[in-house]
Amino acid sequence: MPRLADLTWVELAGPPRHTLIVPVGSVEQHGPHLPLHTDVAVASAVADAVHARDPEVIVAPAVAYGAAGEHEGFPGTISIGHEALRLLLVELGRSACRWAARLVFVNGHGGNLLTVIDAVKQLRYEGRDAAWAACVVAGPRDHVADAHAGRTETSIMLALEPAAVRTDAAVAGNTAPLRELLPALQAGGVAAVSPNGVLGDPAGASADEGAALLAELADTLTAALRQWRPGPDGRLA
Repeated sequence: MPRLADLTWVELAGPPRHTLIVPVGSVEQHGPHLPLHTDVAVASAVADAVHARDPEVIVAPAVAYGAAGEHEGFPGTISIGHEALRLLLVELGRSACRWAARLVFVNGHGGNLLTVIDAVKQLRYEGRDAAWAACVVAGPRDHVADAHAGRTETSIMLALEPAAVRTDAAVAGNTAPLRELLPALQAGGVAAVSPNGVLGDPAGASADEGAALLAELADTLTAALRQWRPGPDGRLA
């Protein structure tokens, strides 16, 4: 089955039977080397890869704007804030669940997380079969201080859109663990802890690693969709 935007209403008629995936991202700075739409690109790529594994899953157009106030110290960032994002996701879910059997938000931006959870909990409270998943690579790695625009995101973008990655501008930012940076980050945003906007180090990034990471994310989400066991906060286990 094609993407939602390519279908007609006739192809979706009948009793609700489809699972709809909605990628949720953000337009925000990703250091001097990655494009502003990185989070949208990653979430969309994961959703598309899941569709390739299960053609009955339909991928909706992405929600491109998110809650990215922590990045507003850098030009190019556009944040709609948590209240607007929550309203958008709840109303989107209410409408989509009129014809879709299940709805999954695939979140590509960490700053959206609490809002996505809140929106999904509201939809589930209202009796809609909604859930969420995050584009987070599971398991320990040798580049754990990699919160934003570091090796992981750089590798994935090298696999997805190599021409969009400014490899000559890829330099390390603040490589301290995120937990150590949180107080200053919450008080002053990313610019307060990293002048170049990077939290981590893109060194060692490669398209091969990015392709492997995308496959891992897609395999994990595909398995979770088949089991369909949303947790108390709506996350697919």
